[in-house]
Amino acid sequence: MSSSQPMIELRGVTKRFGGFTAVNDVSLTVKAGEFLTLLGPSGCGKTTLLRLLAGFEMPDEGLVLLDGEDVSHVPPYRRSVNQVFQSYALFPHLTVRENVGFGLRMQQVPTAEAADRIVEALRMVSLVEQADKYPHQMSGGQRQRVALARAIVPRPKVLLLDEPLSALDAKLRHGMQLELKRLQRKLGMTFVFVTHDQEEALTMSDRIAVINKGRIEQLGNASEIYHRPRTAFAADFIGQANLLESTVISRNGTTARIRLATGLELVIARAELPDTATSALVSIRPEKIHISRTPVTAENVFPARIDEEIFQGATDSLQLVTDQGTRLHALVANESATQEAFHEGDKVYCNLHLDDLVIVQAE
Repeated sequence: MSSSQPMIELRGVTKRFGGFTAVNDVSLTVKAGEFLTLLGPSGCGKTTLLRLLAGFEMPDEGLVLLDGEDVSHVPPYRRSVNQVFQSYALFPHLTVRENVGFGLRMQQVPTAEAADRIVEALRMVSLVEQADKYPHQMSGGQRQRVALARAIVPRPKVLLLDEPLSALDAKLRHGMQLELKRLQRKLGMTFVFVTHDQEEALTMSDRIAVINKGRIEQLGNASEIYHRPRTAFAADFIGQANLLESTVISRNGTTARIRLATGLELVIARAELPDTATSALVSIRPEKIHISRTPVTAENVFPARIDEEIFQGATDSLQLVTDQGTRLHALVANESATQEAFHEGDKVYCNLHLDDLVIVQAE
């Protein structure tokens, strides 16, 4: 494969089920060795996209290419693709070693070679000493690693993962996220991962495709998706966001002044604002709202009252109401137990940095 040729390419792919369009004219390329996450809410089409890559569904329109080959209507067993399922799908009557080697047996790999590859795969997931156990004798995290070893041992070009960590508790899930990313880097294999968990996507991915109603809303790395969302859906689905509807009232060089429905005026960067736009929907992350007890001299400084305070350990979640009536959600770090905290009813000053006000829609 040439370095410029993508490992996966979707060209105008559409999939319908009766009158419902699950995937709507999706085009996407995935580089060899990339960790791509399909992220979106239930019913958005991300699992259907994965099934189209696996060959469990065939497109109604468009092409699916794997390593330059059109596999749009090629059955799963003839694609160099493996899948890890949410349920692990291990054989309960087979040992770990036998589960991992099942695919090699189907491929009729010679016994000695298969034994070496099974040990290699088990070593990668730190399960060599568990090889003779049965699935019911193992924890959820261990069973997940068995499923991973079984999927990688045939050495597929692409590994598909359909919410494989969703059954694990929070602490184990976080550990498996890091473990899975390390394994992917070590293998250099192309991973396509499906999840509805935003933190999981941000933690693991080289790139994220945000899916909504069968379409890709935004495609980019974790920093781009989080800090520069391009649509209201992407801003609201990834993390938390204050979405502020506004009217454009003036332009001055590299900035523009907007007025919210409550009358609060703010200054935003003009670069992403079309010259003809008269309104803008602006996103600001809660942690980007800087809170102080006294005003500072800068743009976008205004007074507010803390309407509600919720202690969340490392952070305080604050609901703010400005003098004009604009409601904002802010997150403030709790740096130490002895620091002066903000409390419900306190009057504070908010400071919004120009670059943290992101235009997600303009008309």
